[in-house]
Amino acid sequence: MKRNLFQRIFFFYYDGFRSMTVGKKLWVIILIKLFIMFIILKLLFFPDILKKQFSTDKERSDYVIDRLSKTQ
Repeated sequence: MKRNLFQRIFFFYYDGFRSMTVGKKLWVIILIKLFIMFIILKLLFFPDILKKQFSTDKERSDYVIDRLSKTQ
């Protein structure tokens, strides 16, 4: 049975992940850390300031353009 390149690559990784023992636990730890970094920290430390200060997209875009083009 001849497979194309994408199928061979997919099954290479599929078989590799399926036969892992310790690696599965490490991947779970990695995914939990990524969830914490991108979801939890974003909510806590990076609030959407523009959405709080301005009500429309036009006001937000005008503010950003003004701040980016302002010469000091």
